[in-house]
Amino acid sequence: MTAATGGFGPVDQQYLFEARQMQALSLAVHIPLVCFGIAFPPMVLFAEWRYLRTGDMLYRLLARRWSKVMLALFAVGVVTGTILSFEFGMLWPGFMASFGNVFGLGFTLEGFSFFIEAIFIGIYVYGWDRLTPWRHFASGIPVVLAGVTGALFVIAVNGWMNHPSGFRLQDGRAVDVHPWSALFGNAYFWHEFVHMYLAGYVVAGFLLAGSYAWGFLRGRWGRYERAALTIVLSAAAIAAPLQAVIGDWVAREVAVGQPVKLAALEGLGQTTAGAPEHLLGWYDGQRVVGGIGVPRMLSLLAFHDPNATVTGLSSVPVTDQPPVNVVRFAFQSMVGIGTLLALLGALYLYVRLRRGRLPRSRWFYRGLVAAGPLSVVALIAGWITTEVGRQPWVVYGVMRTSGAVTGATGIPVGYGTLVAVYAALAILVGWLLRRLRRVPLEGDSRVLEGHNRAG
Repeated sequence: MTAATGGFGPVDQQYLFEARQMQALSLAVHIPLVCFGIAFPPMVLFAEWRYLRTGDMLYRLLARRWSKVMLALFAVGVVTGTILSFEFGMLWPGFMASFGNVFGLGFTLEGFSFFIEAIFIGIYVYGWDRLTPWRHFASGIPVVLAGVTGALFVIAVNGWMNHPSGFRLQDGRAVDVHPWSALFGNAYFWHEFVHMYLAGYVVAGFLLAGSYAWGFLRGRWGRYERAALTIVLSAAAIAAPLQAVIGDWVAREVAVGQPVKLAALEGLGQTTAGAPEHLLGWYDGQRVVGGIGVPRMLSLLAFHDPNATVTGLSSVPVTDQPPVNVVRFAFQSMVGIGTLLALLGALYLYVRLRRGRLPRSRWFYRGLVAAGPLSVVALIAGWITTEVGRQPWVVYGVMRTSGAVTGATGIPVGYGTLVAVYAALAILVGWLLRRLRRVPLEGDSRVLEGHNRAG
């Protein structure tokens, strides 16, 4: 349900931009960790399952080493997630006060998922030599499920922000609230969740694959590294092409539910029948200049009809339009990188399925090294597309971001402090992961030596 906006006036806040940047910084740090929370536990569990099925100690070793990385990243995610939760209340009190009774259920359920994940990840990591093999494997299943449900509940909130429903407004507050319907009956929930779920495997898979590809280029290519690369790269290679299919679904939902966002993505100034698609170029306030136009392609992609009418930016006042070029560049970066990752994944799957081995070209592994950070760039660009493309609304068509922001001073100080905290956290994480990589578990050297000879 889209309601009137007249009840929400802008707050006299000169630091709106800084508040938005603080939130964006925290999201940019936290979201890649969410990807690992979604995708890494299934990879760890798959490696352990291979050990249980085959008796091959290499897979047990792999799962055990990965489980320590999983724990370290979970701990970092706790820190960044806690910062985000504080930011919601401190930076956007108008949003929380007006609509907390609508989306609060999502954050509450996410909290339960977090505690379940924390409990069982501890049991899993410290239970290797204390539980029977199958019981230990079973202790990892709640970690997998909690990682998925935690992301699911947060995505449900974001889907509601993009397509608000399940309430009515009275004196500027949400009343007659139906939170289950608002969050999980929302038209935007499913495509956002599936899109993010696959993104988790793309990001985690390519980042991990890139680290093993770097080892290959430096001469580390035993059976252990090949087994690890096969697991993570297979996950990424399957997910990356599927994202193209899901992307089509997302674009069609945006065309119907957020037509101004679609117009911003494509730089479409005027409502047009048979609208063209423009690759690259710059939006000058009326049209895209310097781009490569493809006639009728936007109408075809958005509505599967080359003659369909696509709403332009001029359908709303300039004050109701997002920053077009920011959104447009982010969208095209996401699509461009996603296409390259899908092609890289398809090449791997072709070689793997047709020839039964890993690719041998050093150029392929150079591409994998680049694919890791590029996947993170695509992830962040996708969230910029989603969140900045919704502007100037924090709740689409209902509440402006300027009406949600705090009126407190001191935002620049908080912003600077946040940058320092994240810089220190990045150094700590880098040191910790490097230490985990260099210090083997007890007995690793003997197992690795034997399997490297076998490989």
